[in-house]
Amino acid sequence: MELLEELLGRGQEALPSGAVSAFQLRALVAIDRYEGMNLRGLCALLGSSPSSVSRLCDRLAALGMVERSPSTVSRREVELRLTRYGRTVVEELRDHRVRRLLELFAVLRPSQLAQLGKGLQLLVDTADASAGSQPGSGRGRAGTA
Repeated sequence: MELLEELLGRGQEALPSGAVSAFQLRALVAIDRYEGMNLRGLCALLGSSPSSVSRLCDRLAALGMVERSPSTVSRREVELRLTRYGRTVVEELRDHRVRRLLELFAVLRPSQLAQLGKGLQLLVDTADASAGSQPGSGRGRAGTA
């Protein structure tokens, strides 16, 4: 994962939205994918403590990327949603990653692309197989960063 994040993160600081940390980006992508999730759900996805995620959301809200609203299910919880600006940041990130991958694919030989395709298919198949045993699998929005 670290290698992929490094590969796709190169040049990210040049995005119009400015530099956003990898942790912040992971949170933004998760909130985009599971719109309306609560802090507990975000903690689980990020594998981080509630206090760290709460501070992260405070920073993202201060930057105008995330908004909190009372939960429709429980008055003790808040729901997290991206603002228009937060959604723009996620879209810029996805566009940047697609451009970067296309640049890299352009220099690979057809045999290398075929090997990469087989490896990626193996990952997808493995993820699909394990998703059947994961709670909440199949939820969320299409298209992740």
